[in-house]
Formats: sequence, structure tokens, C-alpha cells
Amino acid sequence: MASDDVREIKSKLDIVEVVGDYVALRKNGQTHWGRCPFHNEKTPSFSVSQERQTFHCFGCGKNGTAIGFLMEYSGLGFVEAIQTLAQS
Repeated sequence: MASDDVREIKSKLDIVEVVGDYVALRKNGQTHWGRCPFHNEKTPSFSVSQERQTFHCFGCGKNGTAIGFLMEYSGLGFVEAIQTLAQS
């Protein structure tokens, strides 16, 4: 996959939409919050920033972009995650 293709896919991603397909998010101010899908928790500590296009869990410390989220959540490699996101 060419780097121009990857750049184009990244530019069209909205992390809130990507993560929102897997995690129930609620907006509070500029940030969306939900329960982290990477560990068991009772209160939301998983934040998603639409402005920065990143996620961060204050409980377990996982963080990254939409591509990284999909890789971690679904156990996909980079190319497979890009292909999945390109199809959506």
C-alpha cells in the first residue's frame, strides 16, 4: 500500500466515528468519554479527542490514533487495519 494512499485514508478518518463503533461514547466539553475496552472498569476513564484525533485511557494508559485503536481492539496488523478503515 502506497504512503499516499495511507495519508489519504488517515485524512478522512474521524476517530470519534471509528471508536464509537466499538465503545459507547458521551461528549463532555471537547472530549468524548467511555469505558475503556482494553480493561475492566466501572467508570469511564477512556477519552477520545476529535480535535487531536487521538484516544487515551487514564486507567491503563493505552493511547493512540484511530488506526492504533483498531489494531489493538481487533488484533489486526497495520495493513489490515488500514484496509478495514478504507472500506468503511
